[in-house]
Amino acid sequence: MHDIHEANRIANVIREYVNKHQLHKLSNIKIELGAIIEHGQDISPENLDFNLRMILKDLVNHQTKIDIKKIKGESWKLVLIEGE
Repeated sequence: MHDIHEANRIANVIREYVNKHQLHKLSNIKIELGAIIEHGQDISPENLDFNLRMILKDLVNHQTKIDIKKIKGESWKLVLIEGE
């Protein structure tokens, strides 16, 4: 769980979007994830997915698709957020 801090940062941006667009449940999230080192380890898509589902448990469920694509670079980008 070394990457919980970055997952919190991403979750905060998602929550801002959710509040702005008055969404209650998310169906699809797409993220581009560069090489982000947290406590000496690169954040993996699997760990980020796990942490986001834990942090956003009030907005996501097992049907919510979280697509995390590894890219070059050293940052992350929210590509898509869909919900109702």
